[in-house]
Amino acid sequence: MATSKFFSVSLAFASAAVLALGVTACSSTETATGQESEPPATTAPAEEQASGESTAPAGEDSEQGGEAVLTTSRLSVQAAMQAAEAALAQCQSDDLPFVSVAVVDRFGQVQALLRGDNAAQHTEDSARLKAYTAAAFGANTSELSERATGDGATIRDIPGTLFLPGGVTVRAGEAPIAGIGVGGAPDGAADEACAQAGLDAIADSFDG
Repeated sequence: MATSKFFSVSLAFASAAVLALGVTACSSTETATGQESEPPATTAPAEEQASGESTAPAGEDSEQGGEAVLTTSRLSVQAAMQAAEAALAQCQSDDLPFVSVAVVDRFGQVQALLRGDNAAQHTEDSARLKAYTAAAFGANTSELSERATGDGATIRDIPGTLFLPGGVTVRAGEAPIAGIGVGGAPDGAADEACAQAGLDAIADSFDG
């Protein structure tokens, strides 16, 4: 009889322990679920996540990008062709149809090239090199030729240049932006006169 009472008490105590353990487990589960449902403190607003916008201060990237970009002036293709045609027309009127005319930008890239009737191949090279020399140094080649004399090394030793009369500088304000070169006339002064005629033809088109 005593054994039966002891067994009943033990069973009741075990049932209470199991019930308490179940309540504790449910409370832990609810607490964990509640923590997982809370958004992290560092989560960005939904509109920022959708747009992908950075939270960096506005204008910072644009200012850095602006400092890395430069703008350079250049003749339009219309102005370059007008200058080349005017220079060649001047040579033709001077009975020098066998010349070539080149117009190049500040970096020596050809913008216009005209080869006159019966002009030899070397006249194209001469015109281009004179035009680049005038553009790069910011002076007419007739003036630069005086600086290219001497027994030692001079500017005439710079590759891609030609210090013979026939190249004139095109300026926008004080800055050289292009060069006009003529090659093929028996006299360099005649080449330069034609190149100057090309410059005069476009001088009113910009602040030159």
